[in-house]
Amino acid sequence: MKPCIFEINFSNVGSTGGIMLQIADTAQKQGYNVTNCCPDSRTNRLKKRSDTWLMGNRISRNIHVCFRKIFGLTGLFSFCATLKLIRKMKLQKCSLVHLHNIHGDFLNLPLLFRYIKSNNIPVIWTLHDCWAFTGRCPYFELTKCQKWKTGCNKCPYSKNLYPESKIDATHFMWKKKKKWFTGLKNCTIVTPSEWLASLVKKSFLRDYSVKVINNGIDLNIFKPVESDFRLKHRLLEKKIILGVAFGWGYRKGLDVFIELSKRLPKEYQIILVGTNPDLDNILPKNILSINRTHNREELADIYSAADVLVNPTREENYPTVNMESIACGTPVITFKTGGSPEIVDEKSGSVVNYNDIDSLEKEIIRICTTNPYTKEKCLSRANSFDMKSRFEEYINLYNDVLKID
Repeated sequence: MKPCIFEINFSNVGSTGGIMLQIADTAQKQGYNVTNCCPDSRTNRLKKRSDTWLMGNRISRNIHVCFRKIFGLTGLFSFCATLKLIRKMKLQKCSLVHLHNIHGDFLNLPLLFRYIKSNNIPVIWTLHDCWAFTGRCPYFELTKCQKWKTGCNKCPYSKNLYPESKIDATHFMWKKKKKWFTGLKNCTIVTPSEWLASLVKKSFLRDYSVKVINNGIDLNIFKPVESDFRLKHRLLEKKIILGVAFGWGYRKGLDVFIELSKRLPKEYQIILVGTNPDLDNILPKNILSINRTHNREELADIYSAADVLVNPTREENYPTVNMESIACGTPVITFKTGGSPEIVDEKSGSVVNYNDIDSLEKEIIRICTTNPYTKEKCLSRANSFDMKSRFEEYINLYNDVLKID
């Protein structure tokens, strides 16, 4: 019987939840005993699997959320839920803890890390953002803040953005996180991008081993398909400029598309996926808005119909939409920010400087008129996006950490 692994994430759905469960599936096929842990919530309960353990209850989590929203304190509550988790880890003789996003107000962090340290349990921690080494924010590209390197205070990050907080407790939380998260005897930090890995090496987590394992996608779904999208929307003669995001706003570059809609010639059609009715009311009439797709196959259909995906994100770790588009044979243009440029190579798209809308406009026209990035070139790049290969990298890391041949 191979060792017991506990994976912990704030959700069992969405991108990070899917990554956690798919790693668990791969590990279980290799004989590992895996328990997936996430907080008890309506969404997590609906998607609960037999190998998933729901922590705490909604009342205790709501209390935790209230203290965080008012006082900016996170990871200091959920005491009973964390004690039960530790008891379960003891009973199942946990050999390794794999952490994902743990900033969902469901863990008592000093209690959990004290137990891990006292029992010398190996830790693999996949960072999906920067929260682990800041006083509060998950990203700091927009604020240009560098205080996370020496000690957060007087936070420029909006109090209304996740994780919301009325009181600035960033200096206190930065010191607490440094105390909790350092001092592990056997810890490997995994990041999906080289960009995030470089930041970890400048943070108080710098003494840990850092390994880059890119996220992957399902190439059986995201592939070129015979699309009737153009016919349905009467766009047969148009050059389709696609934007895909979930949570459109300044951070995702919504203003960039609005500006492009004023500049690009009439034969160019901007299409935004992931919008909502409120957004529809403010978008220019020459932007086609698609609130949601019914499934991933429909999204692949839209990618396949587009001439280029434009991703003017201003803060991003390793955006899945870039991979999905390229895998469908559609090139990508992105700003030089975060890990987004790492996905695009010389065969599959181009990178323009941060916030350089003039260059972005020229590059869109160049790609749509000269077709320098063919479907075949994009598919060649997409071969490296296979999620199965990425999950196998995690299993190899498990074996290395636990010294299993």
